[in-house]
Amino acid sequence: MNIWIAIGVTAVGCYAVKLIGLLIPAGALERPLVQRLAALLPVALLAALTAQQTFADGRLLVLDARAAGLAAAAVALLLRAPFLLVVAAAVLVTAGVRAMTGG
Repeated sequence: MNIWIAIGVTAVGCYAVKLIGLLIPAGALERPLVQRLAALLPVALLAALTAQQTFADGRLLVLDARAAGLAAAAVALLLRAPFLLVVAAAVLVTAGVRAMTGG
C-alpha cells in the first residue's frame, strides 16, 4: 500500500508544480536572469546526475569502467564526433575495461 501513497503524493506534487508554473506572471519569466537560469539549469542537473551515476556507489566514490567510458565520451565530444559515435565510444570503452578487469 505504501507504493500507492508514494504514487499519489508524486502525482499531486507534479500537478502542484505545473499549477505554480502557470500562475507565475509572464513578465517575471521574461527577465534576462530568469531566462539564463532556465537555459543553464537542465545542463547543470544532467551533469550532476551523470557524475553521481558514474562516480558513486552508494556512499562510496569509485573509479571503474564507467569512468573510462565517460572519459572516452568526453574525448569524442572534444573531437566533435557525431552523437551516435560518442555513445558508441563510451559503450565500447566501458565494455572493454569491464572485459579486461572482470568487473
